[in-house]
Amino acid sequence: MNIKLWIFLLMLFLAFSGKAQQTVKGRILNSETKKEIFLAEISVLNKSDQRIIQKVYTDSLGSFQLHHLAPNSYFIIQKKDYETKEFEAAEQLSLIHLKPASQNISEVVIRGAARSIKLNEGNIVMSVSGNKDFKTSANLLEVLRKTPGVSIDQEGTIFLGGRITPAVFIDGKPIVMSAQELQAYLQSLSPEMVESIEVNGNPSSKYDAEFKGIIDIKLKRNGNLGWKGNYNGNTYVNKFSYRENALNIYYNSKKTAYSLQANYNNGISTYRYNALQRLANTNVMRTSTNQEDEGKVSGIQLGADFRINDKNRVGMNVRGNFRRSERTRSGSLYTTNQYGSQEIFNTESENPIDYSQENYGLTSDYSFQNKGFKLNFLGNYLTVKNRQKDDFINRDRSTTQLLSYWKSDMRNDIAIQTAQIDVSQKIESADIEAGIKYSSSDTNNNIRYDTLSVNDHFVVDPERSNMFSYKEKIWAGYLSYRQNFGKLQVNAGLRFENTHSTSDAVTKDSVVSRNYLEWLPSLSTSYIFNKSNELSLSYSRKITRPVFSQLNPFRVYYSPLNYWIGNPYLQPSFTSQIKLTYRYKSWVTSFTAGKEKDAMTRYPIYNPETNVLEYLGANLPYRKFASIETSFPVKLTKWWNVTTQLAGYYNDEYRPYLDEVFALKVYNYEVRVNQVFSLPKVYTVNIFANYESKTGNSLYIIKPRYTVDLSIQKSWFDNTLNTKIGYNNIFDSYNQQLEFRHKQIMDNRLVHWWDSSRLILSIGYSFGSSKYQTKELQKTEEENRAR
Repeated sequence: MNIKLWIFLLMLFLAFSGKAQQTVKGRILNSETKKEIFLAEISVLNKSDQRIIQKVYTDSLGSFQLHHLAPNSYFIIQKKDYETKEFEAAEQLSLIHLKPASQNISEVVIRGAARSIKLNEGNIVMSVSGNKDFKTSANLLEVLRKTPGVSIDQEGTIFLGGRITPAVFIDGKPIVMSAQELQAYLQSLSPEMVESIEVNGNPSSKYDAEFKGIIDIKLKRNGNLGWKGNYNGNTYVNKFSYRENALNIYYNSKKTAYSLQANYNNGISTYRYNALQRLANTNVMRTSTNQEDEGKVSGIQLGADFRINDKNRVGMNVRGNFRRSERTRSGSLYTTNQYGSQEIFNTESENPIDYSQENYGLTSDYSFQNKGFKLNFLGNYLTVKNRQKDDFINRDRSTTQLLSYWKSDMRNDIAIQTAQIDVSQKIESADIEAGIKYSSSDTNNNIRYDTLSVNDHFVVDPERSNMFSYKEKIWAGYLSYRQNFGKLQVNAGLRFENTHSTSDAVTKDSVVSRNYLEWLPSLSTSYIFNKSNELSLSYSRKITRPVFSQLNPFRVYYSPLNYWIGNPYLQPSFTSQIKLTYRYKSWVTSFTAGKEKDAMTRYPIYNPETNVLEYLGANLPYRKFASIETSFPVKLTKWWNVTTQLAGYYNDEYRPYLDEVFALKVYNYEVRVNQVFSLPKVYTVNIFANYESKTGNSLYIIKPRYTVDLSIQKSWFDNTLNTKIGYNNIFDSYNQQLEFRHKQIMDNRLVHWWDSSRLILSIGYSFGSSKYQTKELQKTEEENRAR
């Protein structure tokens, strides 16, 4: 990589920062006491469409600065417990007096227009706190289930457009967490703690090429000096129960903001799996698995943000997350001849599992801002330790005779480091941004299998034991240019990523090394016709690298005769896509289409002699996809609001399988209806329904399913106490059923069931004298441009 080029660009931007620019300075005082007002909010809005152009906050002396003011703009100044003031751009703002409000008024949030949904460069932005659609949601995962374009599966995995696993950002910054830690963190956030969610379905080249989608969560900002805290507790009840507890405490002084977040979850969850497997004219095998998982999750996070002066800020965050699970998995395998008239064998299995995970993370960030110039540094370190011990016991069901017994002991260690620098310079109506990033990940896996011998001694099983490591280093950089031409905005960017990876299957003495450089362009335009109509179009090229679990060439067991195997020769896939988005008031419609080359997938191979079903990893030549999504609210009465989401999907993949080629076009759709009833005495009732039509891929059919949720919310004691009660998946109708399409090859039917039908009891209590805060006291450029 030519590092000198990036040093040159950085020096160039530093030179630009000295350029004279139009600046307006002011100071805000209390009209009665004449004391300075800290953290008053000054918003600059465009007169034509009321969008926010710029947003700043006063310092401890009540001072502020505004840059690059347009003649067709105006200002709104607000602060809790003070009356709001509005000024024209031409007015002098040198000394401003705010009058204290005669009574405590609720926080005013400037959103440009009175909408709970808006667009930011073609991305949907949903307000969360105070949004009636989310008032009855127990946590942020529940909020995401109702967000347009976002879906959550039964295991808490997030998807965009039904196929993309997005990166999750907090206040404009990516968070480096394991999947389990991220899920626990999102469950610890109540809707009242979140200002907005931005859904980016086609990120520009500014972001990592792995990020095919981004969900950016903006937490509520601290507005007053002092401290504040809140407790949130959720209890899920069905046959068993599961409990979530989260405590958040914040303290804000004039120079420093501190935060403490702690959570503890525990309880039992259940899962069932049933399968039928048969090749043509062979025996019929039926598998049944039942699983109970008794788990405990705890976590703690400490943060501090130091405001050195008006131009410099530095932040630090440390966290730990700890998980322990005792899982009991029992199953049966019943096999008959092809007619079902003769039993071949009937076995039962036990698989007790002891699993633990420890995560430690450190994040540091620094920002410098001077007039139109910005510099940001972000560093992350994450270490994850997974430990798991399994027993696989297989017996004859009728005689209880022991047929096989083996044990496994797995040690998995992951270390991730990232560091990135971003610089930007504003020149009149244009923005130039550049950045460079380095990331390194090191994963080591050691799993030992021991099999019970005929002498009743456990001996090492070399066929299944596994030592595997994967190391990956990535250098990346980008350059982007954004220009406003009246109502038209154009954003063009180019990114490079150089990847060096080494996978080492030590047990098999097999090493696979790769080193490749990719150039990844992006282009987007948006046009604002007026405050009710806007249109955006974007293009991007992305890369998806295979992860550790997809590369590891050893068995991971679902049951004694069912497992999947990784492929160390998997190639990265590349996706090119376009997205078109149109908004009319609160009605948002988007169309996405693209093609993925070398798409990664798994496919089943059934051995009729051993009755083993294994899933192998492979690259498909290509996959074409398209989707159209629309979301619109309807206010039927002043107490009854309905938001409807409709989505249609198209998938066309070219799949070679068992010396044949299967190319099938699959169409499916999804309907969501969210009804909110605002009843007397401040009760809010929510009915959420979701229907997914038949879908699948070239090999499998996924049958239709639906779910209906009911929840009620009420606030008490001037909104300091918040109570909710709900029942998710009322009809227990959200299990997943799959069926192999090509019966001439194999009859394979699968049913997955999770305990998602459950009663939810939720309580939240707020205390202290301040308001919720985000990680930063200073808003990002992206947030300032939000419409």
